[in-house]
Amino acid sequence: MEISGVFADAFGRVREEVHAVLDGVSQEVLDARPGPVANSVGWLVWHIARVQDDHVAGVAGSEQVWFSGGWRERFALPLAPADHGYGHTSEQAGLVRGIAAGELRGYYDAVHAVTLDYVEGLEADDLDRVVDTNWDPHVTLGVRLVSVVNDNQQHTGQAAYVRGLLEAE
Repeated sequence: MEISGVFADAFGRVREEVHAVLDGVSQEVLDARPGPVANSVGWLVWHIARVQDDHVAGVAGSEQVWFSGGWRERFALPLAPADHGYGHTSEQAGLVRGIAAGELRGYYDAVHAVTLDYVEGLEADDLDRVVDTNWDPHVTLGVRLVSVVNDNQQHTGQAAYVRGLLEAE
């Protein structure tokens, strides 16, 4: 398997889980928080898409789908334009609400399509390219992409768990 296929498969698995979390979910469950400082399913899925969008656009040198696809305006969240949820306070996380499952899916799918286009062109040597010098050691493309997949898998698991908790009540 080529490296592009490995990443296409990994991101494809994230997409499957995002869809599973969103299929048939009510707006009430999307917006509910199982505890006073817990994240909602809606926030988790929004964050998954935003981080992937931000990080893939960053390494690809392209504009985020959030801006180019008009998703920022469609969601109309009272957050900074480039916000992707990292480091959100409980209050900020609570502002991500009222977004329909179909809209969340649409944004994630648009990000996924751009991600697949990008990873399809990757070769093994590309993974050693340094993409972030703010860390020691510097972050390579391979490390950044694995980090995005890992973060997204963790958050999709959390979203599925939160949905299950809320629907069992």
